[in-house]
Amino acid sequence: MTDTGAPTLADGQRQTLAALADTFVAAVAHDDDPDGFFARRASDLGVPEALEQYLLTKLPEDQRDGLLSLVDTMAALGLANQPLVTRQVIVKVVAGIAPEARAGVDALRMLAIMLSYGTPDETGRNPFWKTWAYPAPVSAPPETPKTISPVVPDGDTTIETDVVIVGSGSGGGVIAGELAAAGHDVVVLEMGGYFNEADFNQYELWAYENLYLNGGYFPSADGNVSLVAGSVLGGGSLVNWSNSVRPRPDVRKWWAEDHGLEGLDTDEFDAHIDAVLERISANTDCSDFNGPHQRLRDGAEKLGWHLRTAALNVAPDRYDADRCGFTGYGDQTGAKQGTLKTWLQDAADAGGRILVRTRVERIVVDDGRATGVEATYTDPATGTTAAVTVKARHVVAACGSLETPALLLRSGIGGPAVGQNLHLHPSTVVGGMYPQDQQSWWGPPQAAILDEFADKDDGFGYIIEGIQHSFGLLAATARWKDAADHKEVMAKVGRSSWFVGIVQDRGSGTVATDEVGNAVHTYPLDDELDRRHFGEMIETMIRLQEAAGAEEIYLGSPTLDPWRRGEDLEAFIATCLAEPAGFGGTAMFSAHQMGSARMGTDPATSVAKPNGELHDTAGVWIGDTSAFPTCSGVNPMVSVMSLARRTAGYLADALAHPTDTDGAPVRGEATGGDGVPGLGGDPQTVPSDQAMPNVPTEVRP
Repeated sequence: MTDTGAPTLADGQRQTLAALADTFVAAVAHDDDPDGFFARRASDLGVPEALEQYLLTKLPEDQRDGLLSLVDTMAALGLANQPLVTRQVIVKVVAGIAPEARAGVDALRMLAIMLSYGTPDETGRNPFWKTWAYPAPVSAPPETPKTISPVVPDGDTTIETDVVIVGSGSGGGVIAGELAAAGHDVVVLEMGGYFNEADFNQYELWAYENLYLNGGYFPSADGNVSLVAGSVLGGGSLVNWSNSVRPRPDVRKWWAEDHGLEGLDTDEFDAHIDAVLERISANTDCSDFNGPHQRLRDGAEKLGWHLRTAALNVAPDRYDADRCGFTGYGDQTGAKQGTLKTWLQDAADAGGRILVRTRVERIVVDDGRATGVEATYTDPATGTTAAVTVKARHVVAACGSLETPALLLRSGIGGPAVGQNLHLHPSTVVGGMYPQDQQSWWGPPQAAILDEFADKDDGFGYIIEGIQHSFGLLAATARWKDAADHKEVMAKVGRSSWFVGIVQDRGSGTVATDEVGNAVHTYPLDDELDRRHFGEMIETMIRLQEAAGAEEIYLGSPTLDPWRRGEDLEAFIATCLAEPAGFGGTAMFSAHQMGSARMGTDPATSVAKPNGELHDTAGVWIGDTSAFPTCSGVNPMVSVMSLARRTAGYLADALAHPTDTDGAPVRGEATGGDGVPGLGGDPQTVPSDQAMPNVPTEVRP
């Protein structure tokens, strides 16, 4: 037989992997099981085959080999030939060998459970969903034509342009649209693919694979936090939960006074914010409260805590509450006004060129100035690659705070602060089980913000919000003591409401690169104030759930038993607060990454000048949330869009005045009223209290 070189499993490994999947999602006895929920095994859903395929095709070789070594250990212990009770013991014994073994067993468990609860069958639905009355998919993808035509390289390609923008999200997309509309030649390079309404099928696992960085939630290098970020044309603005929050006045003041971002605390920046809110159609007309939001409101009212309705970048004339709940998997309605529907469309309409599935390896620098980038395009159908060289007068790094520092490090530019000051808004969830169905899939994922404790300690604190329903992820991260216990918890999911808490972190982590230049993220949560706020945030969410009438309350922990009504709430809170945060304890997540290539006046502590251009390399600009001097303290989309619009003005001025090497705007030359230096606008013409026509007062401070 010819050796194809493709990895395969030995028969013993395959049998053990199947038995392992049926250990994590097992058939368990239950008196009342009309839908077969408790009797259903992972193997009944084809999970062992899917798990094998994932291990062999999706993981790097070293990770695959590590997980298969654990499978081999369990095979040697005879796991495949044992009853469920013995298999569960074997799994726990192997996990207890070492922390690395536990992490590997947890990874196998989470993969098997996520595939079991998240994969549709041949009917297009998952049989577990019937028990929850979960209706997905509620509609088929519409036949919506794609309105952007990406450039597809035909072999190795060289392109010349004024500005090449690496990344297409809330920062890069805005800069592309603003510059192209002003008549500049722009090229956008996006590592992810191009998808629109016609592709969005309302399936969670499809979305992770196609719309998110590294296939969805992935661990930091230290295992302490799970990270999630968009990786698709439109970036995070395509898949975030639409919360459109004005930057906080106190944070703007810090950035202006402590970090030198002149004008950020004045009417000048208000003009950028108002223009952004108008462009993305921010409003509260679509902010319907589903069951979880009603519980959040009930708890807040009973406790006397301040809750406000969130503005969303959702066009009211296209809004559909039945489909809006799937926005994290792509919006079928076209109502969501992220950069794909706004600035990227503007850029394409103005002649800007967009390439997708194109990863930039490095920024090319000659004599201290950027001259372009080197990238690789990968054909999604064949895997064929082509070298893409873009020669440009200016380069904008806008790959997000997880990837922009890695690009700078691979390029050998940016100075000593590159990758430092990574802020994550560390988050966790607390769930409540209620007597009635909560229908968390109906309406917007986030429609309210509890901001009672947002600035409780010298401007630092935390907020509480709703979350996107993600039942595959929820199942994978739920407590697993044994198969029967996990099934009991999962059978109640339709009656659950989950709140997410978000800490405004004072401390930070880092972004480095490994031996081949890939990003490596670490985040210790070692700042004393952040740790205290993380615990207080958990307590706040527990008290909200209890006040709202929850029968049971769950912390995102792999070991803790839930609180049940009638039990000692204070004792439960004390137990929760004794859990470590992060690896081995309370699950910690981050959907907001900021600050890892920050702006400031000091080249020793910041990467870019206050206008966005690098201290040490002319013609390279930071155009995403990594430019934030600190964390934003609120959902960062509007903040980064407004900051990117400001940076676009400075960059446009540098294009118009090529001898002005620092890119500083020449005040007074522009005319008009949009407040963008270099794009036509007097930044002093829009008063701070002048709201844009369709921006509700609820989104103003």
